Amino acid sequence: MFDYKVMSKDQRKWMLYLLVIIALGAIFTPYTRFFLGLLLGTAISFYNLWLLQRKVYAFGKAVVETGAPLGLGTFTRIVTSVLGVVVALRFEQFLNPYAVVIGLATSYVVLLVDSFVRAVLQARREH
Repeated sequence: MFDYKVMSKDQRKWMLYLLVIIALGAIFTPYTRFFLGLLLGTAISFYNLWLLQRKVYAFGKAVVETGAPLGLGTFTRIVTSVLGVVVALRFEQFLNPYAVVIGLATSYVVLLVDSFVRAVLQARREH
């Protein structure tokens, strides 16, 4: 599980870097409404990533120890995503709802990129 913890920490680190870049975009560009929506969606995506990582770790631990898997918190992650979109629709003058939806997908992009980079590095080490 050590590799999983390192991988999870790296993914959260990249999400935090991305949040800072988006916040700077909201501050320094004229597209404040878009970047604020993207910031909200990415923040929710970061929370969902953190929650998923915790649940996957607990899931793996439960399978190894008792053989009885636990849930992965899908309902909670869906509710937080829907809540973010509802907030964006309620405060549409400040937040771009489409940007919120794009932001909700950022953790999955980070997961894919991180997995790809790790696979390439692993392949290079083996050859």
